[in-house]
Amino acid sequence: MKIICVGRNYADHAKELKNELPSEPVLFMKPKSAMLLPHKPLYYPEFTDDLHYECELVIRICKNGKYIQERFAHKYYDAITLGIDFTARDIQRQQQQKGLPWEIAKAFDGSAAVGEMRPVNLEDDLSNLSFSLEKNGEIVQEGNTADMIFSVRRIIEYASNFFTLNIGDLIFTGTPAGVGPVNVHDKLDAYLMGERVLSVEVR
Repeated sequence: MKIICVGRNYADHAKELKNELPSEPVLFMKPKSAMLLPHKPLYYPEFTDDLHYECELVIRICKNGKYIQERFAHKYYDAITLGIDFTARDIQRQQQQKGLPWEIAKAFDGSAAVGEMRPVNLEDDLSNLSFSLEKNGEIVQEGNTADMIFSVRRIIEYASNFFTLNIGDLIFTGTPAGVGPVNVHDKLDAYLMGERVLSVEVR
């Protein structure tokens, strides 16, 4: 099981971090140990002083595949939820300034919070799903998959050119604008189409 993540998939988020808009999906990976299951707390990592939340749509792969064509991509997932890509922003900036990989800022233990899965059918359209994130009861992020630069199907096609997709793999599809810091004792709640699917306490 692996976690594939997409960076810079919402134009407003790319702009808020002063990044150029990509012409192809920007991919990075998180290991299985990064997964934070529903209702489990996140313990604030000791190596960062600037931990950020990034809420995004997550899809679950249900069929093994390689070189998947976009028009068939909808056959390769069976469930969706929301996730939080926790990022040690200070570590990420340090690594970027040195021209070094930044997995240590993105792929640490517990950095991929995953909500409760919701089943989808082949006919379900994932191109117009609204979602939001609340921190301590106040909305801090709002997004809609209609604003993605690269659709879920395009992401699957592109990713499967490099990695065989396996049953149970997760794809984090990118975050909208509004990312920001979290602190100990903060509570994060993520809502997909108005339904809460993820809740994380920071300890």
